[in-house]
Amino acid sequence: MITTSRPPSVNSVGPDGDPFSAFLRPPASETDHERVTRLQREADAKRISDSIDEEIKADRERMRKSRQDIRLLLLGQAESGKSTLQKQFQLLYNPAGLDDERTSWRTVIYFNIARPIARILEALDAFGDSEDDEDLGSDGPYAPADLRALSGMPVSSVSSELTADEKSLSPSQLSLEKQISSFRSRLAPLLAAETSLATRLSDGVDVSGSGKGSVFVRSGWQSKTRGFSFGRGRERTNSGGRFSFSGRTSTEDKRGNEMELQARRAEVQEDALVREVASILATCQKDIRELWSLPAVKKLRDRRRLKLEEWAEYFLNNIERVSAPGYLPTIEDILHARIQTMGVAEHVFDMAVHGRNTRWHLFDVGGARGQRHTWIPYFDDATAIIFLAPVSAFDQYLDEDPRTNRIDDSLQLFKQICSNTLLKRAHLVLFLNKTDVLRAKINNNVKVNKYITSYGDRANEYDTVVAYFKAHFTQVHRRNNESSRVLFTHLTSAVNTKAMQSIITDVRDSIFRGYLKSAALV
Repeated sequence: MITTSRPPSVNSVGPDGDPFSAFLRPPASETDHERVTRLQREADAKRISDSIDEEIKADRERMRKSRQDIRLLLLGQAESGKSTLQKQFQLLYNPAGLDDERTSWRTVIYFNIARPIARILEALDAFGDSEDDEDLGSDGPYAPADLRALSGMPVSSVSSELTADEKSLSPSQLSLEKQISSFRSRLAPLLAAETSLATRLSDGVDVSGSGKGSVFVRSGWQSKTRGFSFGRGRERTNSGGRFSFSGRTSTEDKRGNEMELQARRAEVQEDALVREVASILATCQKDIRELWSLPAVKKLRDRRRLKLEEWAEYFLNNIERVSAPGYLPTIEDILHARIQTMGVAEHVFDMAVHGRNTRWHLFDVGGARGQRHTWIPYFDDATAIIFLAPVSAFDQYLDEDPRTNRIDDSLQLFKQICSNTLLKRAHLVLFLNKTDVLRAKINNNVKVNKYITSYGDRANEYDTVVAYFKAHFTQVHRRNNESSRVLFTHLTSAVNTKAMQSIITDVRDSIFRGYLKSAALV
């Protein structure tokens, strides 16, 4: 028999004991200073190792608890009311946080005033007091576009330059063209401030494929205007579509301190900007009211040459209060304030539902076409979805694609959500939103069949229109419902706090019951 000696194993203990111990043993010539340095280095390494172990343990515990949390996605196209619904959740379950943000919303509200003023003046420049009553149904700020304005040609051959005597007159005492010129001159500081406000809010971000003239903000934009983070809201860390929990290291603490200093500097700068715009509004308040009440503006709106969103009308109708010294936004103002979300913002609420405390993660998503790809990582662990469809948008078209009616886009998007396999187990709720705006349009005799040809000769009445749109969304769900999921539908106006709080409570209870059922707890 041939025998060979086995090579020594790392686990073998020879005459000199454990080989690793021999390797780690300090040299015999080690001095006292070297010994102290070595022991300090070993103590630091052990402390770091123990800290990492604690972080891993804490991460595991957080992940274990997070599996029991409820994750609610707010989905829908841009301007469907998702962020307003998020504010209603915050008002109901974290009112102190919303109250803390009041001053930061002044920047948005001032922007929501400056931009419509610019659009009104653009429409007046393009159309003036034109008697042409044709409406081609475009969704731009005025429709259709006036070729003279688009090409840069003057709207009229009549000079709009003001003489010295005319400059001393109020706009109402001048001819229309000179009124427009006077308004432009008097409101020039506000028009200039629009760019500064937009830059401050968006931090210079420009989103491609997201429509014309839009200003987008990231999660936590409030910190740029106030110097504090957005309550308990945060941007979700993308780690393969999952949460990425991590402990704070000294490097992160340092980075956090630097960000806080930057936020404080931004607060000082923003305060200066807000004070300046507030002063401009106080000075221009009378001119804004005169412009808004100008017969030519009313004629453009009646003939749908000038289309302003509901939030623009709200703030222009309240310009005297909003421009008053010491103005602080009310909850109603915050609910009406409009700014577009970029990416996905997470907001966390602790709710006690039927005696059981549960943490809810609410995700408010950017709804523009260029933003919808950011939704996908949030689908795999979604507990429930609230899909918002603005039924008042039947006469509007996408900024990103002027050929696509917004109702058609909502139906197509809802079909994608209903048929998505990642969402087949998620509780599904449909909000047919902005019913108050729909009712106002119907009362103003805006014809649905002019924009939705399939509506046919049905009665142009609120109940009939709502039933028609509800039937179409229900049909989309029925045709894409392989898992026999129930669809819960609500008619909503997201700015109506009293009605929304009742609906949110009902939706919360139904989602929670579905959550318990899926977790085999009932």
